[in-house]
Amino acid sequence: MKEALYYAQRPDGKVECELCPHRCVIEEGRTGICRVRRNEGGRLQSLIYGEVASIAMDPIEKKPLYHFFPGRNILSAGTNGCNFRCSFCQNWQISQQEVARRKIEPAALVATARREGSIGVAFTYNEPLIWHEFVLDVATLTREAGMVNVLVTNGYVNPEPLDGLLPLVDALNIDVKSMRPEFYRKHCGGSLEPVLETCRTAGAKTHVELTNLVIPGENDSPEDFEKLRDWIADNMGGNTPLHLSAYTPRHKFTAPPTPVETLLKAHGICREKLDYVYLGNVMTAEGRDTLCRNCGALLVERRGYHTRITGLTEGRCAKCGSENNFRQG
Repeated sequence: MKEALYYAQRPDGKVECELCPHRCVIEEGRTGICRVRRNEGGRLQSLIYGEVASIAMDPIEKKPLYHFFPGRNILSAGTNGCNFRCSFCQNWQISQQEVARRKIEPAALVATARREGSIGVAFTYNEPLIWHEFVLDVATLTREAGMVNVLVTNGYVNPEPLDGLLPLVDALNIDVKSMRPEFYRKHCGGSLEPVLETCRTAGAKTHVELTNLVIPGENDSPEDFEKLRDWIADNMGGNTPLHLSAYTPRHKFTAPPTPVETLLKAHGICREKLDYVYLGNVMTAEGRDTLCRNCGALLVERRGYHTRITGLTEGRCAKCGSENNFRQG
């Protein structure tokens, strides 16, 4: 265990966690909503510091990040727990229940990344922001080693912890589940606005790509996609990559899988204002490759997770020289 960084002690022996907008007030011996931060004698302790439930070398495109070191691999690590309760969670086995974990020190994780030829460390699989203390320590060492740090996150965090971490983060994929607050209340047990604020803050400081899991009957209307498209264009910029991902039944949700036709319609709607819109968990010609936003030249060709860089020179279009929001190094 390790003492948490963001909490307040109360006279009655309870503690208030200040990591995320839930601001859980936790009694002695109990945990908050995330299940991994516990009140021990009036001090909030992280139960998952240095404990890994899943670790693997992944293509960076699997995060998904399509405009950040395309074609490279990254060491990816996750643990238990989440501060959401999404009934459709696609990775519920580690986010919503306990699984076996193994100990690893920050320096050992960074050494593994270097040994495997990784570009850095991605904190992913479950919600990495509830792993804050460990992420911070690893990210510090990763940056010192000349490698990069990636977060794949739901974005549900308070401003102060986010500001403490962002200087060490090179890229984020943030999940925007819906533009309707009632969706977050009903299906996630949280609220929308803090997620949007995280998107704004992170987008102003580092590389950000967004993901929207498209669930039939829940967030798949033309109006849903128009609101998402307009918010991104107005608040993040039209060059922000958006990944529209197909849902499949998981956890407690029994809605049918997302039809390809729905994703193709969503792609067309979002492309009206966004330069880079990708389709995930399906095999389609649309929403797969990256074309130059200026001249239309093929920049990156993709077949599943196989990536071929065809028209990029130092992050710019090799044909016309236009910037296309890429980071290659």
